[in-house]
Amino acid sequence: MKGRMSTENGDILIDNEVVAQYAGLTAVECFGIVGMATVSMKDGLVKLLRGDSVSKGVNVKINSNRISIDFHIIVAYGVSISVVADNLMSTVRYKIEEFTGMPVEHINIYVEGVRVMD
Repeated sequence: MKGRMSTENGDILIDNEVVAQYAGLTAVECFGIVGMATVSMKDGLVKLLRGDSVSKGVNVKINSNRISIDFHIIVAYGVSISVVADNLMSTVRYKIEEFTGMPVEHINIYVEGVRVMD
């Protein structure tokens, strides 16, 4: 479902992919995150996503103009996962709410791996 807002000038529709791309780009800027991840259902391997494909590690659901986001991330070795997760949640919540004008209801974080930062 797309996000829908009505204004005096007309309706605004926001696609889930737009929110996912913005959330993914915001996430990779956060300290302690090496990148987004995707899990291959065939063999269970985790793949690090780079560049324009960061939205593949993000699942966005918009229901009644409330946003839920699932992140599949790879964190840097030696950092506190809880600190990275708290930072990611607060940063993404603020930026997505500012970007879309819709409240973020849930943010779920799935840590798929740990890597040494290059």
